[in-house]
Amino acid sequence: MTDQENSNPENNNSAATAPEDAKNLPQAAIQRVYVKDISFEAPNLPEMFSVEYKPQINMEMNSKSRQVADDNYEVMLTVTLKAEQDEKAIFLVEVQQAGIFLLKNINQEQLQHALSVMGPETLYPYIRETIASLIGKTGLPPVQIAPVNFQALFMQKLQQAQAEAQANGNADESAGDATIQ
Repeated sequence: MTDQENSNPENNNSAATAPEDAKNLPQAAIQRVYVKDISFEAPNLPEMFSVEYKPQINMEMNSKSRQVADDNYEVMLTVTLKAEQDEKAIFLVEVQQAGIFLLKNINQEQLQHALSVMGPETLYPYIRETIASLIGKTGLPPVQIAPVNFQALFMQKLQQAQAEAQANGNADESAGDATIQ
């Protein structure tokens, strides 16, 4: 049986083409994660230490991506956190966390998904830790930043783009062209 398997020309061809097929498989890998920009202000400290701490906290988040080399893409996640109390700013922190991702042998839809979901999901824990560390250095109580479902946000933006395309009468033409960043 073993001799027949080894002498079968089909088996020999598949063994020879296996490394070639592996080169064409989809690839996604993190190349580097880094802080691109940090801004922190606490304009009303130490005065805010003497009042009961009940801040209104507002968070804004945005992500952008760009191609930096053939199969390498930079994804940048920006989070701005602003805390106010009695119309006074307690702190304002903005962090831009970025990463370089290798994305190879994938179609445009998969690329858009990787840049809009996988990249931000990878960067978000880093940005949460950076913000928590900055706020912790002020002596203020810690702020817990909630997890984010980037897949749900991506799907919501796709549905929004499709609805807008349908409203404009271009549903068939532009439904697949939604850029989510």
